[in-house]
Amino acid sequence: MDKNLIKEAESLLNSTGTDRRSFLKTGAVATVGLGYVAAAEPVLAQAIKTNFDGIDGQEVTFTSNGVDVPAYVARPKKAPKNGLPVVFVISEIFGVHEYIADVARRFAKMGYLAIAPELFVRAGDPNTLGTMAEILKEIVGKTSDEQVMADLQAGINWAGKNGGDVKRIGITGFCWGGRITWLACAQIPQIRAGVAWYGRVIGDKTPNNPLHPVDLAAQMKAPVLGLYGGADTGISLESVDQMKQALAAAKTNKAAQASRFEIYPDAPHAFHADYRATYREGPAKDGWDKALAWFKQQGVV
Repeated sequence: MDKNLIKEAESLLNSTGTDRRSFLKTGAVATVGLGYVAAAEPVLAQAIKTNFDGIDGQEVTFTSNGVDVPAYVARPKKAPKNGLPVVFVISEIFGVHEYIADVARRFAKMGYLAIAPELFVRAGDPNTLGTMAEILKEIVGKTSDEQVMADLQAGINWAGKNGGDVKRIGITGFCWGGRITWLACAQIPQIRAGVAWYGRVIGDKTPNNPLHPVDLAAQMKAPVLGLYGGADTGISLESVDQMKQALAAAKTNKAAQASRFEIYPDAPHAFHADYRATYREGPAKDGWDKALAWFKQQGVV
């Protein structure tokens, strides 16, 4: 198993050494009953709750390679005739739970059609597993990058038929989803920009993960804003520097050259996860503002 993925997963755990069985599903619950409603810790006082004023939220499904993929979708109640800008919100290794759904609603409040797809739908239910090692092996390890990219492409097709403007597509993701954001911006031409929150950029190569972001720097199709914590015990600043160097070396690739990083020196892994003890209000809010500005700058909205 990829040691880099293990380090990242361990950094999601709280400092009390809680095992996965009590670590999961102890607080936030998805609003529409999607699978994988695991929450990493009991809901904390600072957890943001976005209301439905002016927006709608619902569960939908779209078909990808013969499989119905569920997704939480949030959008403004009033949509322009030319369609809504689209943003995909990609989850941590625990799938789509209330925090991810809330992030989607935050984007809806800003005028987006926000789609949070359940990309682990084929692998099984992690809530039945007792340890972090099991979820990494049985859920994350069995979810191939190729299939994830195909699911995102199917999601784009669904968006185009359901009020989204497929000429204005962004993607953002957290932890596992941060890595997927990098991969998608290198492999899916319709995406205009990405914001990767502390996503792995290096790793061991496996059949399901044959390439990592650092390997794809020269073929970037959309620029990425990388938001990382200097106190992240799962993703080293050395690995971030490797990604910076790979992007800088891709001198003829405009998207690679346009990609940027913001490092928050004292922030740990998952500093945006407001339902967790790792949450850091200052970096989280600054990162959110920079994410919105990035999508605007890149023509997503």
